[in-house]
Amino acid sequence: MAGIGPISQDWEPVVIRKKAPNAAAKKDEKAVNAARRSGADIETVKKFNAGTNRAASSSTSLNTKKLDDESENLAHERVPTELKKCIQQARMDKKLTQAQLAQIINEKPQIIQEYESGKAIPNQQIIVKLERALGVKLRGKK
Repeated sequence: MAGIGPISQDWEPVVIRKKAPNAAAKKDEKAVNAARRSGADIETVKKFNAGTNRAASSSTSLNTKKLDDESENLAHERVPTELKKCIQQARMDKKLTQAQLAQIINEKPQIIQEYESGKAIPNQQIIVKLERALGVKLRGKK
């Protein structure tokens, strides 16, 4: 490279900076302490119910009071005793098993068991099917 001319360096200074701190870094304890030492303004805000294991609406509200005052017994309607006895008697008269009756009305045998034990929630469509299959009037008797 000799003979080309005087060697000169055209270097510009390069300044490398760290990125500005993001929100999480600003909340970091080290960052807060550094800001205190440098005399910067620091704003601290305590959030409501922060650090507790309670929901914000855990205080007794109007709805909670209504639920507590509610004395009505909330239970599903069950098959009446007369209906379950009537279904059993009609099925026995026709000499059908619960499974056979269930197959006739296109339902599961469990449905017939629930109706005859009184555990089922009455469904008018199933009762109509039982009336047709057994040839007995089941509705209207109460």
